[in-house]
Amino acid sequence: MSFSQLMDKAKEYLPPEKIAMVNRAYNFAMKAHEGQLRKSGEPYLEHPLQVALTLAELQLDASSLAASLLHDVSENCGIAIAQIETEFGPEVAKLVDGTTKLGKLSWQEPEEVARRGGTAARAAQAENLRKMLVAMAEDLRVVFIKLADRLHNMQTLDALPPEKRRRIAQETAEIYAPLAHRLGIWELKWQLEDLSFRYLEPRKYHHIVKLVTERSSQREEFIAQVIQILQNEFERGGLKAEVLGRPKHIYSIHQKMEKYAGLGKDFDDIHDLLAVRVLVDSVADCYSALGTVHNLWHPLPDQFNDFIANPKSNGYQSLHTTVMYQGTTPLEIQIRTHQMHRIAEFGVAAHWRYKEGEKKDLHFEEKISWLRQLVEWHRELSGAEEFLESVKTDIFIDQVFVYTPKGEIKDLPKGSTPLDFAYRVHTNLGHSCVGAKVNGRLVSLNYQLNNGDAVEILSTKARKGPSRDWLNPVLGYVKTSHAREKIRQWFKKQERTDNIERGRESLDKAMRQLDIKLSERENLARLFKYDNLDDFYDAIGYGGITTQQVAMKLAAQQQQPRLAETVAPRQPSSAIRVRGTKDLLTQLAQCCHPVPGDKIIGYVTRNRGITVHRQDCYNVIHEDEKDRLIPVEWGETNSLYPVKIQVQSRDRVGLMRDITTLVAEEKINISAVSLTNNSDHTISTFLTLETASLAQLSRLLARIEGIREVISASRIGDGASMKANPQPDTAKVK
Repeated sequence: MSFSQLMDKAKEYLPPEKIAMVNRAYNFAMKAHEGQLRKSGEPYLEHPLQVALTLAELQLDASSLAASLLHDVSENCGIAIAQIETEFGPEVAKLVDGTTKLGKLSWQEPEEVARRGGTAARAAQAENLRKMLVAMAEDLRVVFIKLADRLHNMQTLDALPPEKRRRIAQETAEIYAPLAHRLGIWELKWQLEDLSFRYLEPRKYHHIVKLVTERSSQREEFIAQVIQILQNEFERGGLKAEVLGRPKHIYSIHQKMEKYAGLGKDFDDIHDLLAVRVLVDSVADCYSALGTVHNLWHPLPDQFNDFIANPKSNGYQSLHTTVMYQGTTPLEIQIRTHQMHRIAEFGVAAHWRYKEGEKKDLHFEEKISWLRQLVEWHRELSGAEEFLESVKTDIFIDQVFVYTPKGEIKDLPKGSTPLDFAYRVHTNLGHSCVGAKVNGRLVSLNYQLNNGDAVEILSTKARKGPSRDWLNPVLGYVKTSHAREKIRQWFKKQERTDNIERGRESLDKAMRQLDIKLSERENLARLFKYDNLDDFYDAIGYGGITTQQVAMKLAAQQQQPRLAETVAPRQPSSAIRVRGTKDLLTQLAQCCHPVPGDKIIGYVTRNRGITVHRQDCYNVIHEDEKDRLIPVEWGETNSLYPVKIQVQSRDRVGLMRDITTLVAEEKINISAVSLTNNSDHTISTFLTLETASLAQLSRLLARIEGIREVISASRIGDGASMKANPQPDTAKVK
């Protein structure tokens, strides 16, 4: 790319005196990087030029363009920030310094965090994220430069070795693309997502590219026809409008395909691959254009969104409607003003130069209030894991907008509940919440809020405090880490003795459910970095650790992240590795049904290879020939494992339906069911399930115990099932 392209783009919106500073920055960078090459073999100067061009497309100010041209001269060329300040002033120097510091931040992959034991690596990752968000709060332009820098690095990723390509793509998918989305910079977001997807899932990426290419001419012909019809109709009604085809990007197509696959649909069923965008001059014209569209074609029910009246938190505004084109083909149409379109493409960046003085945008601070709020919240959060959780749940996902009884708008992460809303309004309102109304109707506290809901919290003046059930992730009472942290703080202030007792009871119950020996408690405490059992119980008691996390930690400890060798694929046992050997026939023992997360051991049979048992299996403990026991371990797998559970309950109509529906929701298969009527008028239900891991089983058992009239749900072995199943009045289904 030549410098003249950058100049042409900058001259479209910058005055001559500002262009002169950009020109000086280019000459300075050219001299500093002279003779330097990138790993791709091209002159190094090409990189800052591309970064600057991306920012010029966003129409950022001259200081941003100059800083983007200079952003690597300090680190790569040894030029002091003080010298940059002398040459270009304090504003440019501060932007270069901030970008250089952000460039030094490293993000660990989840596997790396797990391999290092989690604590130290996660703390470093959280600290780096804090630094980025604080830098954003001080000057958003630093992050604009960093996003443009990451985009060009992704565009030239082929020059790096495969392992490094994957690490950088993972960072981009987890940190930079969501950040671009939250800032509303669609133009950067979709490119970062597509490039990350290309390197993380190359087969899926190229498969979708092939599908899109094969049908491109057919779609283009269809869209051209739609555009012509709409333009004629708008002209007939005297409405000035620009009608464009809207391409669907590769990663968004992938997301649609994943969603549709669960509904039994395929690529050809994705109707919003066919879409057009209508750009008009005013808000009134938007609604006029919508009326014209709906007069032409019948709108689909529940497929209309008014993001003009209810803008997204990143500033996005538009009307979205899906119509049946000529009664046969679903067609998505977006209608917005030209200014809304600019904000949709460039997000917060579209407001930056106005904030600098040309035409002050009074809503600018409001548009990034979520960022200021997060910087405040991070001072309250107690540790690295809580901070990372806060960013990923409260910031890097889609939002819903709901109303207070006074008509104020509150934005919350998608999936939030009335309790999240209560804690967002005020901590004491959350603590005293006893119920909620949504749109005037009483709802449960784990009801998921939707855009436009009016929420009223019912509270009590009597000292009550939150329920411990609110912290159970399985029950879904709170979504935001902000609410969860406030609840934890409340319980943390309660008596330590009570917390220890409750924690011990909760842990013992969970271990009995999963059929884990109670003597393993000290080992579990050490897994969570607690040397003192009482401290471990206390953390469980006030909600700092959940029993679901205990199950997941057990599973992670037993399952190795990477294995150099695995046995030949066959049934569920393909996930077993016999240490020091390969290609051995293995099978899971039918007496104890081990699943990933259990501690296991192998038994060398005379003619059936290796049988894999749980280490606490009765047959293993009482085995006479101990030399036939050998070490085995879990490997990576997508296999399912048979496990038996017992549900103790009082009888009622619809109980079995509720249990099986819940199991199906967890995407777990039931291979056998038997029922026993007990003398105390209770029922024992025995289910053989096909589960993927101990963590999944733990989550399911907790959810089953929440069903009305269920007394307990726990894992059992064949022996327990046989004893409880004597059987004249037993019904069995297979």
